[in-house]
Amino acid sequence: MGKKVSPVKDFLAGGFGGACLVFVGHPLDTIKVRLQTMPRPAPGQKPLYAGTWDCAMQTVRKEGFFGLYKGMAAPLTGVSPMFAICFLGFGIGKKLQQKHPTDDLTYLQYWNAGMLSGVFTTVIMTPGERIKCLLQIQADAHTKKYAGPIDCIKQLYREGGIRSIYRGTCATLLRDVPASGMYFMSYEWLQHVLAPEGASRSDLSVGRTLLAGGMAGVFNWCVAIGPDVLKSRLQTAPEGTYPNGVRDVFRHVMKEEGPRALFRGLTPVMLRAFPANAACFMGYEMAMKFLHWLVPDKS
Repeated sequence: MGKKVSPVKDFLAGGFGGACLVFVGHPLDTIKVRLQTMPRPAPGQKPLYAGTWDCAMQTVRKEGFFGLYKGMAAPLTGVSPMFAICFLGFGIGKKLQQKHPTDDLTYLQYWNAGMLSGVFTTVIMTPGERIKCLLQIQADAHTKKYAGPIDCIKQLYREGGIRSIYRGTCATLLRDVPASGMYFMSYEWLQHVLAPEGASRSDLSVGRTLLAGGMAGVFNWCVAIGPDVLKSRLQTAPEGTYPNGVRDVFRHVMKEEGPRALFRGLTPVMLRAFPANAACFMGYEMAMKFLHWLVPDKS
């Protein structure tokens, strides 16, 4: 028999897990965005960054170690509520599919609940990602356009109102709905696979929980990487560059750079995916255990 679903506990534990994810994963996210949005080199010229390590070294040399944490205020402010809403959506998705509060769900139902969570997070995710990406690509401190997240929001609003702040909503949905389905389904599957025979998933060791969470992050990004490149390009492009949104970005990328461009930034994504999501789910599971102790489920 399954454990009773509590969307409120999912909300609170998800918020804590999200904060853990940002602290662990932000430096590699900065590298990913810079690789995805670097200008195409002119014929005969070298690209701005030779790869993941070169991007990291150039960033640290020019901006110091904390250059890798540029733009972190936006996701940290947004990520806790965003992951709280993400796990809340997952909890609601599970609850909607249960005929009885303790029914076990199929992996397809976990996938469906995960996709619903991706829809839930878009309201916070889209502006948070737009601000984060714009701040992350400001490599040169002397010519930076935005002083910080608040200044970025003000300037975007002056330039194009709320629509400018929410540019990339469809691209974010295209990335997060299927990727979130994969994220939660793979985590539940791995928890089941890794649980010792005769034991429940709540008895999983720290190491196995970290492994399940980390691999769920890797599976998530296998689905998300292509749409994420399109989203980053769209959200950092000058106003009016892509009048038809993500479709224009896709056509331009295919014409100018080919399908390989959709995998740009894959190395830092995968290097980040495991530790960041291992930290996220470890934080989530710890918070859930604390909440179950604080407010036991009624039978």
